[in-house]
Amino acid sequence: MLIYKQFTFDSAHQLPNVPEGHKCKNLHGHTYHLTVYIEGDLNPKLGWVMDFSDLKAVLKPILDQLDHNYLNDIKGLENPTSEVLVVWIWNQIKPALPLLTRLELKETPTSGAIYEG
Repeated sequence: MLIYKQFTFDSAHQLPNVPEGHKCKNLHGHTYHLTVYIEGDLNPKLGWVMDFSDLKAVLKPILDQLDHNYLNDIKGLENPTSEVLVVWIWNQIKPALPLLTRLELKETPTSGAIYEG
């Protein structure tokens, strides 16, 4: 069974390694949309794979660190592209979520990155 939970957070960043004149070299922000996928067996007694409130609890400290902050100031996110950010999030939460199978991170409605470890 595959379940998912969606989260949003707002952050500012700039991409320091893009060429001069690239608009993403300037400070700007996004409303990010993160979807966390968990895969496992359905617990016949409880009727779920995982309690969504447990999933929220794992994500809360990470989202608190990202939300309304400047990503470039966070260790490991000095060049915070969507690809770098989704891998960083994975590495933060995977130890507490062994059933984690996929993360989708959208920085705009039409752009983002998917990471499956």
